[in-house]
Amino acid sequence: MSSVLFVCVRNGGKSQMAEGLMRAAAGDAVAASSAGTRPGTGLNALSVESLREVGVDISGGVPRALTADLVAAADLVVTLGAEAHVEPVDGTPVENWDTDEPSERGIEGLERMRLVRDDIAARAAELAARLTADQPKRPET
Repeated sequence: MSSVLFVCVRNGGKSQMAEGLMRAAAGDAVAASSAGTRPGTGLNALSVESLREVGVDISGGVPRALTADLVAAADLVVTLGAEAHVEPVDGTPVENWDTDEPSERGIEGLERMRLVRDDIAARAAELAARLTADQPKRPET
């Protein structure tokens, strides 16, 4: 099983969304977690609501700080947006998702978060497919 660590600055919105959406896309085939470079104190309520609309519950998530141990334990680290920076540890690859930012186009509130969600969901589905392509399939029961 592959493990992915999603990182944003506060670990209250985009990285928590990516973690939840990866779990929805990959099930047990990929271990997903998240952290923040400067974690906040709680989740973004609109992030939680936008995921709830598509059947993904992240309401129990708690922001946590990024550590070198978390990076080293992951098979892949994905940063979301341009502000979060992660130094590779022990050769762990780091890729960046320069996610859609609807607020730059004047789109705010839940409409903004839905667009962010949909962008991250598409990327998570593609990554899940990439990471599970070489995994053996379980027989149907």
